[in-house]
This record gives sequence, structure tokens and C-alpha cells, in this order.
Amino acid sequence: MRALLSVYNKEGIVEFAKGLKDLGYEIVSTGGTAKLLKEEGISVREISEITGFPEILGGRVKTLHPKIHGGILYRDWVDEDLREIGELGIEPFDLVVVNLYPFEEKTKENLELRDLLEFIDIGGPTLIRASAKNFLRVTVVVDPKDYPWVLEKLRSEKLTQEDRARLAIKAFALTSYYDSLIFHTLSDLFPQETFPEHFSIPLKNPKALRYGENPHQKGLLALSPFESVGVARSKVLQGKEMSFNNYLDADSAMRIVSEFPNSPACVIVKHNNPCGVAVGKDLEEAFLSALETDPQSAFGGIVAFNDEVGKALAQKLTEIFLEVVVAPSFSQDALEVLSKKKNLRLLEVHGLSYGYDIKKISGGYLLQEEDTQLYSTLEVVSDRKPSDREMEDLLFAWKVCKYVKSNAVVIAKEGRTLGIGSGQVSRVDSLKCAIKKAKERGFDLKGAVLASEAFFPFRDSIDIASEEGITAVIHPSGSIRDKEVLEAVNEHNMAMVITKMRHFRH
Repeated sequence: MRALLSVYNKEGIVEFAKGLKDLGYEIVSTGGTAKLLKEEGISVREISEITGFPEILGGRVKTLHPKIHGGILYRDWVDEDLREIGELGIEPFDLVVVNLYPFEEKTKENLELRDLLEFIDIGGPTLIRASAKNFLRVTVVVDPKDYPWVLEKLRSEKLTQEDRARLAIKAFALTSYYDSLIFHTLSDLFPQETFPEHFSIPLKNPKALRYGENPHQKGLLALSPFESVGVARSKVLQGKEMSFNNYLDADSAMRIVSEFPNSPACVIVKHNNPCGVAVGKDLEEAFLSALETDPQSAFGGIVAFNDEVGKALAQKLTEIFLEVVVAPSFSQDALEVLSKKKNLRLLEVHGLSYGYDIKKISGGYLLQEEDTQLYSTLEVVSDRKPSDREMEDLLFAWKVCKYVKSNAVVIAKEGRTLGIGSGQVSRVDSLKCAIKKAKERGFDLKGAVLASEAFFPFRDSIDIASEEGITAVIHPSGSIRDKEVLEAVNEHNMAMVITKMRHFRH
């Protein structure tokens, strides 16, 4: 029996090699791996002894040889293969252990291009794919964590074809991920006008969730190698296991609260929609204002803050039922208070990152850049200009409206939401919903402002808003009836700001 060992990551390889030796395996190895094993007293045959050819080009070419790949790829159930390797003096390999140059880690080191390219492994993926292809006969191992159980299976002579298939699938997953990583890295370095015909996105460290959006659906959390921060990489400090929906809502809440970097801010999210947003002199004031917007919807919601949660705020948070609290940090006193709520999940999140927004449709996927912009321009188009307070509230409402499901409207006043209308097929219905919620809470809408994530198609929303005392509106514009809408704004002596950028959110 023969094993080929060629690894960059030397973790556990000495112990594994010793175990193979005890089982009677002949060890063939390359470069640094061979050197390490010899230093540990393990007899090794160098690749060059097999190929009759030295490693060349600084180690770039060492295993790419018929005597290596013939020994891996031959099929012991095909007579012609047996005859051919016999005539050519090719000895079989039964087990191949390979891991790859750390290209992913090196992308984070800001290397010169020539230096980075040296960490694109060629021989390693070729060995892995050849071994994985021939898993009916060959065992391929690419993960040091698999060494112990593979060795135990070999010792007990219980390594099955299903085991080899499992290892082969893992191997193909690794080379697929590795190639995708290289593709995206080079694409970032050399941007193309169009996408290539074949496109893949690397994901790593998949973690099974309890379920998906509903209990009958499987759920999974996977990481992007290009994003080092964000909700997917958050630290769960306490509470029940995070669910699929918890992650979705926490991400939505963090994205909204990050729009207010200069003020203490709080966002409460329910079913991926904000139900209360506010800024204040401190986080406690912001939380109470956001909660007052819609305490009924906030029950069982996700709350996000843009600064550290302290003891006083923590005590307020324990007074209602919440699923998740998200913040960049929690004081020790706050953690002690919140620990009384054993099931409450606390999520420590540092920053946000952006990539492709991906949606599944039947037969394929939709991909788009994430919506990271706020407006194209801010232009006052009404006869009356907004006051400083109105402009401040308009921008606040616009930031919130960007994250509300379409059709979306947000009514705000003095740095807080008063009413939010979301997900209606009619913009007027969304407005009426927002007004209804505001009135239910007894809010005075006089002097409030209104944001709409897309243009007003008719003047009816303006007329209704004016009747309620709303004095300023912000929307993208772009309707064939923009003139009619603006006329309504001027008739009611309201102020209007246009952004020339819509934020549909389906």
C-alpha cells in the first residue's frame, strides 16, 4: 500500500504518517512535507525518486507527472489499465493526502500581484481532483480534522466506498471553493464589463440552523470569505440558538441603525420590516421613542443599537419580550442584567459588509449589487423650502424608508418614526396604514414629514397627508404626473424634496 502526502498545512500530518507507517503504508512525499517527516524519523520516498525528475521552477512543478497521476487514476477493475501500468512500471497510490496553498489568507495581506499569484496552487488541486475522481479505489483526504477517523477506519479495515465518496465530495467542494475564490479575487483586481459565461460564489463554514423561514424548511448559515465583519460573523453572547429569521431580522436592523452614525439610534424590526426607529440624546431615549411608535409590533421583535448597551438600557430591555438585541458591545453590568432573560439572544456585531444580493427564482438566481447609496441628489422643488427641522426629519424618514418593504411610506417627526406603512400594493394604502398606526398611538401629525421609497403616482397621497397636518415630503420623482403631484404640494403650502433615486424593496 502506498500513500502520497503533500500538504502546506502540516497540522497533524506527522501523527497521521506514523499511523500509516504502522499499517504498512509506504510514504511518498514532496518538498517541505518530506523534510518534516524525515526529521521526525519517518522513512519517506521523495517524489523525484518516483518520477526520475527533480522538482523544478522553485517547486512549481513536482507532482505533475504520469508516474504520479497514472498511479492515482488507474482502475483496478479495467484489464487494460492494469496491463498499461505494469508495462510502464507505474506503482499504484491507494491514499492521497493534500491541502492547498493558503491563497485566501494571502489575499488579506496586500501582496504585490506577482507574489499573490505564487499562492495559486496548481499541483494540489490536480492531485485532489484525480484522487476524488477515482474514489472507487483511492482515498483522498484534504482536511486535517479527518485524519483521526480515517486512520481508525483503516486500522479496523472498515473504510468503505461510502466513506471514500464522502471524502471525495469534500475534496471537490474544496477545489470548487478554491477556484471560485481565485476567480473573484482576480475579477476585483481586473474588473470586467460583463460577467463571464460561468459564475460561482464561494461560501465557507456552512452551519445548519434549526430550520429555515418555517419549520418544514432546512436552513443554513454560510460565510463569505470576502467579508470579515457583519451579522453572519457576529458573536452570540447568550440566549437560544439563532434562527434563520433571527439572522435576517438582525441584519436588517443593523443596516438601518448604521444609517445614523452621528446620533444614538435604536431600530426595532419585526418580520424584516422596521416598526420603530428613533434617535435620541442617548440610547435609552432612542429605545423608548422607537418602542412607543408601535409597542404591539415590537413584542417578540429584534432591537438594534449603534453603541454599547449599558445597565440602565438593559433594565428597560428586560421589561418586554424580545427575541434578539443587537449592538456593537454590551457593558458587563448590562450582560448581568440581561442574563436573567435566559432565552434572549444577545448579538455582538462589528460593522457591516456588502457583496451580491442573491434571490432564488425557479430555474436560476437573480443577483444584484446591494443598495448602498442613499440619494442621487437632494433638490427642493416646491415653492416653500423646508425648514431646518423639516429637512432633518425628511432625511431621517428617507433613511428608514429605504429599508421598508414596498410600497413603503414613513411618517416621522423630531427624529423618530410616528407611523410606517409597508408591503401594500397601493401607495395610498401604505400611507393610510401609517396614519392609522400613528393615530392609534395618539401622535400629533401636525408638522410631521412623509417619505416614500418610490415616486407618488398621483396627487392623492399628498392631499391625504396635508389633511393630517403633514408639512413636507421626500420622494425620488420620476412619475409622468410629477407636475400634478408638485402642484398639490404647492397648493397645500408643503415642502417637497426629490432624491432622483428610488429604493424598491420586494
